[in-house]
Amino acid sequence: MRVALGSDHAGYDLKSLLGSALDGWGHEVVDLGTTNATESVDYPDFGEAVGRAVAEGRCDLGVAVCGSGIGISIAANKVPGIRAALVHDVTSARLAREHNHANVLCFGGRLTGPTVALEALEAWLVTIPGQGRHLGRIAKLSALDERPSKQER
Repeated sequence: MRVALGSDHAGYDLKSLLGSALDGWGHEVVDLGTTNATESVDYPDFGEAVGRAVAEGRCDLGVAVCGSGIGISIAANKVPGIRAALVHDVTSARLAREHNHANVLCFGGRLTGPTVALEALEAWLVTIPGQGRHLGRIAKLSALDERPSKQER
């Protein structure tokens, strides 16, 4: 599986750890930056890059990390077709994939420890997106990407 990986400076250390784990588990990692933890960069750039890599089909899934995980998940979710989920543990990661068909997993590098992040990533990767009642809900989420705002109608 090809996995897009991106972070800002605050998420760099966790991104590096997750990238090494993905590689070790046999996945192809597409590292979209940043390249260090010291040079301040803007999380929207990396959230968008990960989101576009997944939405355009260049990668199967994506992982994005910033300091809190909030900003980078908002940025990724601005890309049509992306369902980015900020998770904090194995349960939220599993449910994000199973119930919400999350195609981008987001972490807060300053909030989530390495062991928890690795366990959550592994759980997310092995979880099969749910069928049944979940499909109608996913269709409604996808429709939001296409629905014009009231101002555009």
